[in-house]
Amino acid sequence: MKMLFLSLILATFISMMLILISSILSKKLSFNREKPSPFECGFDPKNTSRIPFSIRFFLIAIIFLIFDIEISVLLPLGLAPNSISLLTWIKIGGSFLFLITLGLYYEWKESTLEWIS
Repeated sequence: MKMLFLSLILATFISMMLILISSILSKKLSFNREKPSPFECGFDPKNTSRIPFSIRFFLIAIIFLIFDIEISVLLPLGLAPNSISLLTWIKIGGSFLFLITLGLYYEWKESTLEWIS
Protein backbone atom coordinates (compact mmCIF):
# COMPACT_ATOMS: atom_id res chain seq x y z
CA MET A 1 0.00 0.00 0.00
CA LYS A 2 2.85 2.30 0.87
CA MET A 3 4.54 1.57 -2.49
CA LEU A 4 1.35 2.38 -4.41
CA PHE A 5 1.00 5.68 -2.57
CA LEU A 6 4.64 6.61 -3.31
CA SER A 7 4.19 5.72 -6.98
CA LEU A 8 1.09 7.90 -7.18
CA ILE A 9 2.91 10.83 -5.56
CA LEU A 10 5.90 10.38 -7.88
CA ALA A 11 3.70 10.22 -11.00
CA THR A 12 1.84 13.37 -9.91
CA PHE A 13 5.09 15.19 -9.21
CA ILE A 14 6.60 14.24 -12.58
CA SER A 15 3.42 15.28 -14.39
CA MET A 16 3.34 18.65 -12.66
CA MET A 17 7.03 19.24 -13.41
CA LEU A 18 6.52 18.42 -17.09
CA ILE A 19 3.56 20.79 -17.34
CA LEU A 20 5.54 23.53 -15.61
CA ILE A 21 8.62 23.06 -17.80
CA SER A 22 6.61 22.98 -21.02
CA SER A 23 4.72 26.14 -20.09
CA ILE A 24 7.95 27.96 -19.25
CA LEU A 25 9.88 26.84 -22.32
CA SER A 26 7.10 27.05 -24.88
CA LYS A 27 7.09 29.87 -27.37
CA LYS A 28 4.24 32.27 -27.00
CA LEU A 29 2.30 32.30 -30.26
CA SER A 30 1.64 35.64 -31.82
CA PHE A 31 -1.86 36.34 -33.05
CA ASN A 32 -2.26 35.53 -36.73
CA ARG A 33 -5.46 36.63 -38.45
CA GLU A 34 -5.33 33.74 -40.92
CA LYS A 35 -4.85 30.98 -38.37
CA PRO A 36 -8.29 30.96 -36.73
CA SER A 37 -10.08 31.21 -40.08
CA PRO A 38 -11.96 28.06 -41.15
CA PHE A 39 -10.21 27.93 -44.53
CA GLU A 40 -6.84 26.38 -43.69
CA CYS A 41 -6.59 24.37 -46.90
CA GLY A 42 -4.83 26.86 -49.14
CA PHE A 43 -7.85 28.82 -50.32
CA ASP A 44 -8.19 32.54 -49.85
CA PRO A 45 -10.68 33.06 -47.00
CA LYS A 46 -12.00 36.23 -48.63
CA ASN A 47 -13.29 34.43 -51.74
CA THR A 48 -16.34 32.25 -52.06
CA SER A 49 -16.15 28.73 -50.69
CA ARG A 50 -17.87 27.26 -53.74
CA ILE A 51 -14.75 26.90 -55.90
CA PRO A 52 -15.16 23.88 -58.19
CA PHE A 53 -12.52 21.17 -57.97
CA SER A 54 -11.09 19.47 -60.99
CA ILE A 55 -12.49 15.98 -61.61
CA ARG A 56 -8.91 14.73 -61.95
CA PHE A 57 -8.39 15.38 -58.25
CA PHE A 58 -11.22 13.02 -57.37
CA LEU A 59 -10.10 10.41 -59.89
CA ILE A 60 -6.60 10.34 -58.46
CA ALA A 61 -8.07 10.01 -54.96
CA ILE A 62 -10.25 7.08 -56.07
CA ILE A 63 -7.30 5.41 -57.79
CA PHE A 64 -5.31 5.75 -54.57
CA LEU A 65 -8.13 4.16 -52.58
CA ILE A 66 -8.42 1.28 -55.04
CA PHE A 67 -4.72 0.47 -54.84
CA ASP A 68 -4.75 0.93 -51.08
CA ILE A 69 -7.53 -1.66 -50.82
CA GLU A 70 -5.57 -3.89 -53.20
CA ILE A 71 -2.68 -3.97 -50.75
CA SER A 72 -4.97 -4.89 -47.88
CA VAL A 73 -6.40 -7.76 -49.96
CA LEU A 74 -3.00 -9.01 -51.13
CA LEU A 75 -1.34 -9.02 -47.71
CA PRO A 76 -3.32 -12.02 -46.37
CA LEU A 77 -2.34 -14.00 -49.47
CA GLY A 78 1.09 -14.38 -47.87
CA LEU A 79 -0.46 -16.59 -45.20
CA ALA A 80 -2.84 -18.43 -47.51
CA PRO A 81 -0.40 -21.03 -49.00
CA ASN A 82 -0.41 -22.82 -45.66
CA SER A 83 -4.17 -23.33 -45.73
CA ILE A 84 -5.03 -23.79 -49.44
CA SER A 85 -3.39 -25.56 -52.33
CA LEU A 86 -0.67 -23.82 -54.30
CA LEU A 87 -2.63 -23.91 -57.57
CA THR A 88 -5.66 -22.24 -55.96
CA TRP A 89 -3.40 -19.65 -54.35
CA ILE A 90 -1.79 -18.82 -57.71
CA LYS A 91 -5.19 -18.60 -59.44
CA ILE A 92 -6.67 -16.25 -56.83
CA GLY A 93 -3.62 -14.00 -56.56
CA GLY A 94 -2.98 -13.97 -60.30
CA SER A 95 -6.57 -13.16 -61.23
CA PHE A 96 -6.73 -10.37 -58.67
CA LEU A 97 -3.45 -8.85 -59.87
CA PHE A 98 -4.58 -9.24 -63.49
CA LEU A 99 -7.81 -7.33 -62.83
CA ILE A 100 -5.99 -4.54 -61.00
CA THR A 101 -3.37 -4.31 -63.77
CA LEU A 102 -6.13 -4.24 -66.38
CA GLY A 103 -7.78 -1.36 -64.53
CA LEU A 104 -4.47 0.49 -64.32
CA TYR A 105 -3.93 0.00 -68.06
CA TYR A 106 -7.42 1.37 -68.76
CA GLU A 107 -6.77 4.43 -66.59
CA TRP A 108 -3.47 4.97 -68.35
CA LYS A 109 -5.06 4.77 -71.80
CA GLU A 110 -7.83 7.20 -70.76
CA SER A 111 -5.02 9.56 -69.59
CA THR A 112 -6.50 9.74 -66.11
CA LEU A 113 -3.04 9.46 -64.59
CA GLU A 114 -1.66 12.54 -66.35
CA TRP A 115 -1.45 15.58 -64.10
CA ILE A 116 -1.02 18.14 -66.86
CA SER A 117 -3.64 18.21 -69.57
